[in-house]
This record gives sequence, C-alpha cells and structure tokens, in this order.
Amino acid sequence: MSKVYSLKTVQWLPVDISTAWQFFSSAHNLVEITPPDMGFDIVSKYHGNKLYAGQIIEYKLRLLGFIRLYWMTEITHVQEGAYFIDEQRFGPYALWHHQHHFKAVNGGVEMTDIVHYKIPFGWLGSLAHALYVKKQLKHIFDYRYTRIAQLFKA
Repeated sequence: MSKVYSLKTVQWLPVDISTAWQFFSSAHNLVEITPPDMGFDIVSKYHGNKLYAGQIIEYKLRLLGFIRLYWMTEITHVQEGAYFIDEQRFGPYALWHHQHHFKAVNGGVEMTDIVHYKIPFGWLGSLAHALYVKKQLKHIFDYRYTRIAQLFKA
C-alpha cells in the first residue's frame, strides 16, 4: 500500500485579504498559475462564478507531456476570506485534499497551501511518486510560487 504524502507552501503577498481571496477563489485564475506544459484547461460549464461548498470544477491536463487526463474536484469547505478546501472526486490520485489558507500579516497576506495526496497502485504508486510525481508537484508549486510573485509583485 502506498502512503499518504503531504506538501506545504507558504507565500507572502503585498495585498489585502479581499484582493487575495478574489483572485484565488476564482477557478478561472488557476490557468494563470499552472505551468503551461501541463496543458491545463477548465472544462466545466456550470461551476459558478463564486466559490461555494459543493462546487464541482472539471479540468483536463497533460501528464508526461502527452497523456490527457480528466480531473474533477469538489470545493468541500469555504470560510470566505480565510480558507477553502478542494478534494478530488475523479482523477489521477487515490486521495487529493488541498487546503488554501489566507491570513492578514505584516501589511499583506500570508497564503498557505497544504496538500495531502496518495498515489494509487500500492508499491508501484510509491515508485511512481519517487521517480515522477514528487518532482512534478514540486515543479507545479515552484512555478506557481514564482508566477504569483510576478502577478502580485511580491
């Protein structure tokens, strides 16, 4: 059985909570902060304009540069201006639980992402994590960190 992995990133933004919340709570902005090589597209038609618990968001993305994957997440918890959580309903992971936290600090916002995830396929999943998944997630979150810093001039 493969284990549950986690990753955490913290980033300071020189904006107020309202500005940060408005940007990060819009699914449309995910494309802006996802590496272009992932071919990330939002394909859901009826996910709404405002974040809410129960909201379903569907995506298509590329794995290994050429395999197209379908991914569906559900927003399971929302406390406006403070946090929201998305969980995978269909997609490449056996478990995907992503927390997005926002806290006013030092004339800006501290944004924290905490992800718990599990790869399917037991020991093969553990091997895939060691050889590819861990590096890919680091690439995604490093890109995201850099792109967010550019967008918010942090």
